[in-house]
Amino acid sequence: MTEARILKREPVFEGRVIDVALESVAMPSGQEVQLEIIRHPGGAATVALDEQDRVCLLRQFRHAADGWLWELPAGKIDPGETPRDTATRELAEEAGLSAEDWIDLGRMHSSPGVFTEVIHLWMARGLTRQPHAHEQDELIEIHWLPLAQALDWCNDGEITDAKTLIGLYRAHGMIKSALEMLSEDAGC
Repeated sequence: MTEARILKREPVFEGRVIDVALESVAMPSGQEVQLEIIRHPGGAATVALDEQDRVCLLRQFRHAADGWLWELPAGKIDPGETPRDTATRELAEEAGLSAEDWIDLGRMHSSPGVFTEVIHLWMARGLTRQPHAHEQDELIEIHWLPLAQALDWCNDGEITDAKTLIGLYRAHGMIKSALEMLSEDAGC
């Protein structure tokens, strides 16, 4: 057996965003284990960069984190949406931006020991400002920082949100690789 198989699922809680269950699982090793699993539809986050390589970061109050966090515009995938649709919608709602150019930065698992959430990461360029539409339960400030400063904040612990850390590092790596390729082509 190469994959786990759910033998029994006992729901504990079903909410608007997540559901929690005790799952009896046959592991690929053949061993049977009981796991507490939180199911989530997944999400998308966007590294939005303007012409000056400034990144749009949200300073958002998060009750579960007991305070304010620096985050990328992001949100939950709604039924019928693709991850790119979600990224587009959330960029508009939270940051008041639309984008012409989208680059896939891959995906990440937020906490795979207990959580099924997969977050799809994007880089957006060719930005146009539009009115934002924050939801009633969102307390968000929109900020623009040089990408280099945001990366410094990742390194010194000012930014602690996992999707934001990974998104910023991946975007930086992609930009750096593209610049290296351009300089190599110019040197030929």
